[in-house]
Amino acid sequence: MEIPILKIEDFLIVSFQIELSDHEIDMLRESILDKIKETGARGLVIDITALKTVDSFMARSLSSIADTATLLGARTVVVGMQPAVALTLVELGLRIKWKIITALNLESGVNLLRKSLKSGKEMVHE
Repeated sequence: MEIPILKIEDFLIVSFQIELSDHEIDMLRESILDKIKETGARGLVIDITALKTVDSFMARSLSSIADTATLLGARTVVVGMQPAVALTLVELGLRIKWKIITALNLESGVNLLRKSLKSGKEMVHE
């Protein structure tokens, strides 16, 4: 399964449109990190709007992507988390220690990342 990784301005956008197997998540993680290195992207937006569930493996993978992207110089914003997904993560006891900022939708996430990259400051929720 090939998931497009789009480059806009100085950042990449990845949109999860379907549930992925653990193997597909691992492959996508490698593709994202390779694309950050290849393009010199300074930011990453991961859109999970279409996902109805996020299991512990997916949550850890998102965290890993964000941590590694940070080491490569790219800040990460996760957008579109459904309320049921957030509730499930809390109920599973997953205390997310991501270096990720979340936003309700793609537009908010892109704006947040754009402001952060322009100012050179860490992102904060608005």
